[in-house]
Amino acid sequence: MTVLPETEVLVWDLLVRVFHWSLVVFFGLSYLTGGELDWLHEWSGYAIVVLIGVRTVWGFVGSRHARFSDFVTRPAAIKGYLLALKAGNPKHYVGHNPAGGLIIICLLLGLAFMAFTGMLLAGLAGFDGNGPLAESTLMAWEFLPIKDLHEIMASLLILAIGVHVAAVLLSSYLHGENLIRAMLNGKKQRRVP
Repeated sequence: MTVLPETEVLVWDLLVRVFHWSLVVFFGLSYLTGGELDWLHEWSGYAIVVLIGVRTVWGFVGSRHARFSDFVTRPAAIKGYLLALKAGNPKHYVGHNPAGGLIIICLLLGLAFMAFTGMLLAGLAGFDGNGPLAESTLMAWEFLPIKDLHEIMASLLILAIGVHVAAVLLSSYLHGENLIRAMLNGKKQRRVP
């Protein structure tokens, strides 16, 4: 087996890195303060909404590897990557691999859903009734299990985060690169022929 020389390349721009670690902090705050420090829980939820909005825009206009077009792939590409991973020979990607792209989209959508249900809760009677959706919250929402959906999504997100962290560690091992360091300094190893 021939070992190819490597060079560092900037992959994750500053906005992507600040977004990622800010999301870690604010989701952690939201998760830990639910039902305890409601004001902090709500404000960290609003911070998550702002982060998702910024990241969504950056997914269309940002740097190459920040764009959704770089890592959102067809289901066949995801399946092919996972089969190659199972066989022990996954292709190395400078940016996100197809499975990584899928988990990012799942996390963003899950966070958006959780934020939406949280804002609905903040607008419903029985909660503070002053959330951003209070004016538009119809009585029909009060008959839906919004609180249950919010809590179930939080649990599903914890599971998805666990999968994400495990995949980062596995990918780091298989490709001989430190992806956690890459999300701190923005640089990854690029194999050059």
